[in-house]
Formats: sequence, structure tokens, C-alpha cells
Amino acid sequence: MEPQLICCEVDSFRRAYLDSNLLNDRVLHALLRAEDYYLPATNYFKCVQKEIAPYMRRIVSTWMLEVCEEQKCEEDVFPLAMNYLDRFLSVEPTKKGHLQLLAAACMFLASKMRETIPLTAEKLCIYTDNSISPGQLRQMELLVLTKLKWDLASVTPLDFLDLFMSRLPIRTENRPILRKHAQTFVALCATDVKFIASPPSMVAAGSLVASVKGLQMRIVGNAMTEQNLTENLAQIIRSDPDCLRACQEQIESLFEMSLCQAQLQTQQPHSGTTATKGVMDGESQELSATPTDVRDVNI
Repeated sequence: MEPQLICCEVDSFRRAYLDSNLLNDRVLHALLRAEDYYLPATNYFKCVQKEIAPYMRRIVSTWMLEVCEEQKCEEDVFPLAMNYLDRFLSVEPTKKGHLQLLAAACMFLASKMRETIPLTAEKLCIYTDNSISPGQLRQMELLVLTKLKWDLASVTPLDFLDLFMSRLPIRTENRPILRKHAQTFVALCATDVKFIASPPSMVAAGSLVASVKGLQMRIVGNAMTEQNLTENLAQIIRSDPDCLRACQEQIESLFEMSLCQAQLQTQQPHSGTTATKGVMDGESQELSATPTDVRDVNI
């Protein structure tokens, strides 16, 4: 009998490990210099968009987050897609009926940038309840690329998380849960219009402080209090500690509101497609923008 070869793949996707050499000051300073360049205009709802309103962005961002979570996308696909969407809306007047198409195109591009196996056009069309075609999605993709001048290397808050955590005296066993909580806060901030103007470094630092506070995490040897942690991170991002503290409080307030909405969603669940239908029909619905991970955050 001929021997049989059995191939056992533990992980279906090959991903690179975190390179500790990329956690140095040179990388941090380069990100801090670049982040302002990729910030969208804060007033595009008033100055550029005639049909798009803040509540529509909230609805479509909820749908985008649900798609990314259901497809188990890399964690930075969603904030990167939201950056593309905001930057596009900052320069190009868009009809409300095209907002979901734009959102799908932004996810399409972000997944190509950050995923080992990107989302397919056909799959994204299914998530829109086939209200768009793959051809329309690729045309919108080209338009987004043109308006963003093919510059897709945006800086997001997740780019700073590991850099900040490597500078904090936190026990190794506590780092995964701290990162998960901070990552959830970053996703929450991406769905809320209040944080459009906030630099990614500020959102990342505020999310970390809010996570440490909420988890009541003990710093190694109690060497750093919450106040010292805020001051330390504020110094790293070259910001005023009061500004960082205000950002942290906004994040905590947003989390509490989203937690209440998540409980209501448990009683009255709705699908992402239904949520986005309100954008297509122009309905001013007050729907939540709550990541499903928020239910797993124990604070």
C-alpha cells in the first residue's frame, strides 16, 4: 500500500507576526507627522454635502461594522474604510442613494489594503441585498481612488495602539484584554461623528486610558497612576493632558450609551441591510452604532 500524505493546516490564512522592531520612536514620530494629512474635513456635512446628514453616516457605519465583524476582517479594515468614506465625502458631493455603494467601495479598498484574502465584489453586493452590482461597485472604487488621489496609506488609531502599549508598564498577561477593550473603543469612535476631527493618536490614547480605567487594571508595581498615565500619553502625542482627558470622557460616555443601545438591540434585533435601508429611503431613524464586541467588554 502506498503511503498517503495528509496535509493538516492549523490556520487557513498566513499572517505576519508583530515585528518589535517597528515599535521604535522613529516609527511613532513618522505616524505623528503623517496623521494630520489624512484627517477629513470636519465641516463637510455643511460645506460639501447637500443630501448626506450625520445620522446617515451613523447608519451606514453600523452596517459597515457588522459586515466587517461577520466576515471576520482584520481589525483595522473598518477604521480604514471609515477614513476613506469621510475623506471622500469631504471633497465630493454624494447623493444619499449612493451612500451604501460608497461604503461598500471603501470596505472593498480597505480589505485589499489590510486583508490576506480581500472581500470580493460579489460578496459585498450580497450584503447590500443586491441593490448594487459588481460593475457599479468597481466604478465607485475607481471614483474613490481618483478623489483620494490614490493615497490609501491612511493612519488610523489602531496604528498607535501597539506603539503606546509597548511604552506602558503593563503585565504581559494583561495586554491582550487591554488591547481588545481599546480596539472596541476605537471602533465605537469610528461610528460617531464627534470623533471625525480627532487625530488618530488622540483616539488611540483616549481608548487606552479608558480601558485601563474601566478594567481597573493594575500597572506593574503601581508605578503609574491614571493621572500619570494620561500625562505620559499626552506627552507622547504632544497634546495637552486636559484635551486627552476630555477625549477619554467622551469615549466613556459613548460606550455607556452604546451599551444601553446594545441591550435594546438584544430585545429588538435588526439586520445590517434593514438598518441601511433607512439611508436609501431618506428616513431619519435614530439607530444605534454599537459594535457587537461591546457586549463582550466587561467593565
